[in-house]
Amino acid sequence: MNLPPDFIKTIQNVFGEEGREWLTQLPDLIAHASERWGLTEMQSVPNLSYNFVAFAKRENVTLSEAKGLTPSSVTSQDVVLKIGVPNNELKSEMAALGLFDGNGVCQLLDCDEERGFFLLERLKPGTMLAELKDDDERTHIAVDAMSRLWRPLEFGSLLPSVHQQAAELQNGILQRFIRLSDWFDGLKNIRPHFNGGTGPFPRELLERVESFLPELFADENVKLMHGDFHHFNILLSERGWLAIDPKGVVGPVMYEIGPLMLNPRRSYTDWSRFKLQTERRIRILSERLGWEREKIIKWATAHAVLSAWWDFQDGMDWEYSMYCAKILSELK
Repeated sequence: MNLPPDFIKTIQNVFGEEGREWLTQLPDLIAHASERWGLTEMQSVPNLSYNFVAFAKRENVTLSEAKGLTPSSVTSQDVVLKIGVPNNELKSEMAALGLFDGNGVCQLLDCDEERGFFLLERLKPGTMLAELKDDDERTHIAVDAMSRLWRPLEFGSLLPSVHQQAAELQNGILQRFIRLSDWFDGLKNIRPHFNGGTGPFPRELLERVESFLPELFADENVKLMHGDFHHFNILLSERGWLAIDPKGVVGPVMYEIGPLMLNPRRSYTDWSRFKLQTERRIRILSERLGWEREKIIKWATAHAVLSAWWDFQDGMDWEYSMYCAKILSELK
């Protein structure tokens, strides 16, 4: 099958030998998922990144009530097939989609954790939030969408059950999700990678982020959140604006604005507009959510540095995120 070269490169860079093996198996995986769920008219999306994603039709057979339950009619449903390299983040996404159950996100129709298969509701018309021109409007829509997603972690909030084993079940569910603190622990690998230095990452900026991270993680407003909430993961549907591709991350909920602040990516010659846009977004977020301006800036800066480090490791354009971090860190 013909896969985009950039997609192949990303899979190989991120997943190494496991990713190369997965790419060779992908045609068989697609065939297996198609047979399992009765998928036809499959067409891959043009912007493949870390997973194979395709639009398809799913045949639904209605059985008659007559003896023998013979098929009486066949209808089709528009769906999305998603297949990824099996890993903990993919499992966290499946768990999050199952828990959100279509509230604020696309509906998970079925999945296979072992093989890394998802069958998802197709959102129509599917307009990405990034396609809107008015950034203030986009930010207000994003605030509404993210607020519908968050789930508190107090006992009984994730599981309404009052049975004796509910606490144990809830703890088991929480173990399936990504912990935000684990993501930021990755920053500790920068100095070992550069033999004690910080390489191309500005030492002063890295040290500043390291100094205020304990303060940010002291925030008690910890919830299950999307974790990669930005303008390309928010789509218009018949049910309103909904999110796709939730990472399923547990941590201080203010982190959610990090990816939002960096997207959509701008030209390297458009930084003055980025700064003005960022100021407007901060004002809207503060007014709508009641969050302190200083903490919004700190979380956005911290995410930008973390994003730069991730991109550096994956062989991608890390300089954009780092430049965003510099601008954010200069805001007062």
